Amino acid sequence: MSLAQPESIEDIKARNKALIKEVLEVYPEKTAKRRAKHLNTFEDGKPDCGVKSNIKSIPGVMTIRGCAYAGSKGVVWGPIKDMIHISHGPVGCGQYSWASRRNYYIGTTGIDTFVTMQFTSDFQEKDIVFGGDKKLAKLIDEIQELFPLNKGISVQSECPIGLIGDDIEAVSKAKTKEYNGHTIVPVRCEGFRGVSQSLGHHLANDAIRDWVFDKMEGKPALFEATPYDVAIIGDYNIGGDAWSSRILLEEMGLRVVAQWSGDGTIAELEATPRAKLNVLHCYRSMNYISRHMEEKYGVPWVEYNFFGPSKIEESLRKIASHFDDKIKEGAERVIAKYRPLMDAVIAKYRPRLEGKKVMLFVGGLRPRHVIGAYEDLGMEIVGTGYEFGHNDDYQRTTHYVKDGTLIYDDVTGYEFEKFVEKIQPDLVGSGIKEKYVFQKMGVPFRQMHSWDYSGPYHGYDGFAIFARDMDMAINSPVWKFAKAPWAA
Repeated sequence: MSLAQPESIEDIKARNKALIKEVLEVYPEKTAKRRAKHLNTFEDGKPDCGVKSNIKSIPGVMTIRGCAYAGSKGVVWGPIKDMIHISHGPVGCGQYSWASRRNYYIGTTGIDTFVTMQFTSDFQEKDIVFGGDKKLAKLIDEIQELFPLNKGISVQSECPIGLIGDDIEAVSKAKTKEYNGHTIVPVRCEGFRGVSQSLGHHLANDAIRDWVFDKMEGKPALFEATPYDVAIIGDYNIGGDAWSSRILLEEMGLRVVAQWSGDGTIAELEATPRAKLNVLHCYRSMNYISRHMEEKYGVPWVEYNFFGPSKIEESLRKIASHFDDKIKEGAERVIAKYRPLMDAVIAKYRPRLEGKKVMLFVGGLRPRHVIGAYEDLGMEIVGTGYEFGHNDDYQRTTHYVKDGTLIYDDVTGYEFEKFVEKIQPDLVGSGIKEKYVFQKMGVPFRQMHSWDYSGPYHGYDGFAIFARDMDMAINSPVWKFAKAPWAA
């Protein structure tokens, strides 16, 4: 059964439903019943995408998810550049997550920035038996001696820490006192917690609330405020994304007093509750702390999307609506300035990409946020889904996808391969674990977690790079010679 070039939306829906049924037939009855809740065809006008989410993956099927430790260390805390982040436990977790994302930062590694360095307590069997509190304390002492310019330490707990009951909070409090109030943050992000890395984001946000914000209570302001102070939250500066976004906010007249965690500092975290507006990029990872700041400090927050000119214009105006006419005029000035550049990019690449079909499966916000950028180039999203999305992510996705789009939550390796084989998209955008599978199937692919070592993709400058990369992926002559091994 081929799903290429269906005649109508009703045909698309019928064929997608048939494909879902076909895929589920390989599972045992109980597994098929559970997986069926995570697969659907979007129907226009519905309040969400009609799939279950944020549920434990089924043992025995391949999931692309990570763990709570990955969500905390790899996403929220790890890119804070002037802090040292200890992977507390066996060496493997820290080694696997070491420098795995391209979180660009300014500074000198090992002196005032530490993002690409790995620090671990390197648990051995005796540490599991006798506990690792003393080892952690010694490690913090060594860090303070060897890296005296660090501005803080976070303790990212791995699975054994929760199992043996190490009191990382007590050690952190004692060492904070010993080093004259030096920021030391314990994070209970053991990998077994929750169903995916998503809980790690939440736990990391709670640690910021309890060990950074609360510590600043009653202390004098870190800067002289202006009416135009904003904080960029949830941009991890992959390939320079936060920098390209910051340019636009500053050009429209705003002052960015903090950006985190990409190229962020502990001082910026501490300063954020005094901003006039928090602009939130990755809703899934940072909505918790944004809501907290709104409730406790009265700082409103707004989501923005800087993928592609259509969404950039919409977001600039949305952000400007929270300020006076000076900023609103600034937003229009920025839009007008970059529109000729965007028109030129679209004129160059849209004829080469018009009508091309794309399937996405990524984490964070990308399964919905990048849709507008593809559509600006005349491309069509025929399937999308989240690795660790929640229901509110799928509610937000309804504003981006079209009627009949195939939706898949926590898609298994088998399901995703079968969907791509049958639908035959012109491009797949997913992660490194999927990249080589689909390339061996002869399907053009872009790694949409780290921009396939390109970028930035945010902002006007980023859109030009995005368009070029999609064109290179789809229109490379190599695909004339690449066939699936079983079809060669």
